[in-house]
Amino acid sequence: MKKAGILNRHLSGALAELGHGDGVLVCDAGMPIPDGPRVVDLAFRAGVPSFAEVLAGLLDELVVEGATAATEVREANPAAAALLEGEFPDLTLVPHDRLKELSRGARLIVRTGEARPYANVLLRCGVFF
Repeated sequence: MKKAGILNRHLSGALAELGHGDGVLVCDAGMPIPDGPRVVDLAFRAGVPSFAEVLAGLLDELVVEGATAATEVREANPAAAALLEGEFPDLTLVPHDRLKELSRGARLIVRTGEARPYANVLLRCGVFF
């Protein structure tokens, strides 16, 4: 058994398969999940695990070269907006419908138990060298 890092075997394995430019959607419990991408559903109950907890864990494991979120997050979920803008100074904002379209091209979707709206971000993987 792993001693540290992400212990969920489905998530750990999926992360190990990602390459440069692959997309990872980290989403709240209400985000529509498109057919196609691999999905790791971590939602246990409303709010557990939180979007912030899952994002922090993923950022410990991934190199991220870009992030995209919904424009609506600023008004509808200021806490999530502050978190995202703090983590990603060059955060790209697009309308929520566009984020849903972009999520179809993600290689991996990680669903959290977050129950606040617009706690979603599409990460673009980078490389560590």
